[in-house]
Amino acid sequence: MITLFSSLQSQTIFDFNKKSDIQNWTVVDDVVMGGESSGTFILSADGFGVFKGSISLENNGGFSSVRHRLDKVLVKENIKIVIKLKGDGKTYQFRIKSNAGDYYSYIAPFKTSGEWQEIEILLKDMYPSFRGRKLDQPNFSKAYFEEITFLIGNKKKEQFKLLIDEITLK
Repeated sequence: MITLFSSLQSQTIFDFNKKSDIQNWTVVDDVVMGGESSGTFILSADGFGVFKGSISLENNGGFSSVRHRLDKVLVKENIKIVIKLKGDGKTYQFRIKSNAGDYYSYIAPFKTSGEWQEIEILLKDMYPSFRGRKLDQPNFSKAYFEEITFLIGNKKKEQFKLLIDEITLK
């Protein structure tokens, strides 16, 4: 009898733990456009990435994000990104850029439950967007990506907190 094993390998994109180096994670708020939102990204004592802050709509603001540039992550036969996280019941976006220098991102919104959960995002469902507008281009179908981002921008004044445990390509 011959047994065939799938060549599909999951790739850990980032696994937060107490020794994680998060200095290459960068917060980008609406202050780059004159807004007043404020986000921070820290490593908790438990070893989780913690993205938290407040969203302000003042001066046409309304978003906060944290991004991480990577060496090229080859997609191969992988079809989805799985994120272990705990949110605050709010809606966030997970974003990727095929090339870090691209002006647009591929986006997948997700709602958090307030409990620990695994969010599964199919790469083929991630749509291209720039400054909140969906672009008339195909969904993600690239061979790799170089940047990941978490963003909150629900068009309302609010506090937010997102704990991130692990991001995996499967």
